[in-house]
Amino acid sequence: MIRLNKYLSEAGICSRREADRLIEAGRVTVDGVQAVPGMKVSEEQKICVGKKVIQGAEQKVVLAVNKPAGIVCTGDMKVKNNIIRFLHYPVRVTYAGRLDKDSEGLLIMTNDGELINSMMRARYHHEKEYHVRVDKEITSEFVRQMSEGVHIQDVEKNLDAVTRPCEVKQIGKYTFSIILTQGLNRQIRRMCEALGYKVTKLVRIRIMNVELGSLKSGAVRKIEGQELKKLYEQAGTHEGTGGAFE
Repeated sequence: MIRLNKYLSEAGICSRREADRLIEAGRVTVDGVQAVPGMKVSEEQKICVGKKVIQGAEQKVVLAVNKPAGIVCTGDMKVKNNIIRFLHYPVRVTYAGRLDKDSEGLLIMTNDGELINSMMRARYHHEKEYHVRVDKEITSEFVRQMSEGVHIQDVEKNLDAVTRPCEVKQIGKYTFSIILTQGLNRQIRRMCEALGYKVTKLVRIRIMNVELGSLKSGAVRKIEGQELKKLYEQAGTHEGTGGAFE
């Protein structure tokens, strides 16, 4: 017997926290009876979320994907060019940290909800590295201001923040690298716009210890072995637990 929220997590439905919310909302039944928080279940029982019968735990998959520009990070299958349909992976996976439609590069996609939740917790300051091209020549003052933090605003998105200090290095006349430890909406583009620059190309090349490397645009590879172990260690969770649902 295991707790129902753990069963749903290990079945790849959602994180334990989200499972508790589903149970509290009355969306989960066990043998036709509405589930209650904290209850324990066995593999022999019929467990449903809505009308969907939930099977047991599935093998966890963690992928590195090189998202092309124009592909949308969403689980909404009605959206044209969404990442789920583009990837068409045989196991249902979702992304841990989105890239906007115009951006490209590394996505980590998985069916491990606990890993996704751990990677998305802002307090852990997980690093994400990008290469960026802008529309005019980069100056030392631009690098300094980007590094120290930029005030960005968007009334429609309820965004009004000064970005965290970050590491910025000029790598070309119009290009720079930046390492962020937060993920505000379109953060790099907004930072550049606040300083009078426009991003013309944005590529994410690293998430924590996982690097894009030579992975071609649109390609996918499994994250395995020591690379996977280190990812779980940096995320602060245990390898092979949890699930995901969009």
